[in-house]
Amino acid sequence: MKSAEGSAVLSKSLQLKGDISGEEDLFVDGEMEGTIVLEGNRLTIGPNGKVAAEITVRDLVVFGKLTGDIHATGRVELRQSAAVLGNVFASRLSIEESAMFKGKVELTVEAPEAAAE
Repeated sequence: MKSAEGSAVLSKSLQLKGDISGEEDLFVDGEMEGTIVLEGNRLTIGPNGKVAAEITVRDLVVFGKLTGDIHATGRVELRQSAAVLGNVFASRLSIEESAMFKGKVELTVEAPEAAAE
């Protein structure tokens, strides 16, 4: 699987402990522990990704393993190979068959100004 062009990448051989924030999309296929804040962007956790983090993003796509709460203003997608342990706060949630999820879900309504854009 290739990451989207223009995304920052944490490849599968890398391990990171700490906080990540920024204004571009991020593809994580390695190990990450800490917090991830990409309020206006997409985070993708690849099939080799193992993330233990509190996450604040616009959109999230999970193929790998994630432990931690998710705060998304847009869509959260848990793909078939995903394993997620944590709570989801998002506008939309999609869980494919065979994905594993344990936690609470709270779907929020988008602000009218954001929906109009």
